[in-house]
Amino acid sequence: MTPLVDTFGRLHDNLRLSVTDRCNIRCFYCMPEKDVKFQPREQLLTFEEIERFVRVAVNLGIRKLRITGGEPLVRKNLSTLVRKLAAIDGIEDLALTTNGVLLAEQAEELYDAGLRRINVHLDTLDRERFQQITRRDELDKVLEGIETARRLGYGPIKINAVAVKNLVEPDIVPLARYGRERGIEIRYIEFMPLDAQGLWERGRVLLAEDILAMLEREIGPLVEVPDSDPRAPATEYRFADGIGGVGLIASVSRPFCLNCNRIRLTSDGKLRYCLFAIEETDVRALLRGSDGDDAVAGAIRASVAAKWIGHEINSARFVPPPRPMYSIGG
Repeated sequence: MTPLVDTFGRLHDNLRLSVTDRCNIRCFYCMPEKDVKFQPREQLLTFEEIERFVRVAVNLGIRKLRITGGEPLVRKNLSTLVRKLAAIDGIEDLALTTNGVLLAEQAEELYDAGLRRINVHLDTLDRERFQQITRRDELDKVLEGIETARRLGYGPIKINAVAVKNLVEPDIVPLARYGRERGIEIRYIEFMPLDAQGLWERGRVLLAEDILAMLEREIGPLVEVPDSDPRAPATEYRFADGIGGVGLIASVSRPFCLNCNRIRLTSDGKLRYCLFAIEETDVRALLRGSDGDDAVAGAIRASVAAKWIGHEINSARFVPPPRPMYSIGG
């Protein structure tokens, strides 16, 4: 088997798998509050189609899967898909990213199906600011979901927090303390140009270096983890006192494109070699047509071969992708 290596020598073994573009909250930096246009349900890949695609991808060297959305827990009977994916030989890591609203009621069945790793999206512990960001009053459900996952033995549990300047500064330190108390890594993500409303501008990005400065000033020194995976999107730090750590995903100020090992499949069956890609490959047509697995494998190889060097957020050449984040998959 020839590995999935692009023209820049990057090996691809990580697949982000979106199962829906629907969501039960409305974060302002991701979705409009009203009149959101979702894919018709018949356009979404079935669990059987997803399983087939993953089996082909695993034969090409994919070893890590992350289930995303939209909000993946709004997809009916998600545990059925998790069970199918967890049973595939060759998958070494299966994880899920969720906003946590439905986590308390689904965590046990997902755990029983084989899920162990989970990331919860949570920008603030303040109820008022949570409503401002998400346009929903669901903070208590999210916190309950996190505690349920802890009780069931999920690990590691990570929290993803989007860092929007002049909004979340009061939340940076409380989130880190929350994580330190519970053995949860907080991952701060620089605000990226993936919103549906064109709200992004560089001046609204709370930079990783400023986040680190806040944490060190209010909590204590941080030490970069030397043995962290160089292909992982987050740079990891541990507090010098030995209690907990944080991750920084600095997509804007410190792009990590040259280490990227990820490909993405949207819920409607479009293969993307980058979160910010302009073009995508339609594999749904292959999965639903008379083409065999070799054609699907060929499409995956062709997509990886066409991968660009990077997204160019920091240049005048940058063009935002035609799809917003909830439609691409986180």
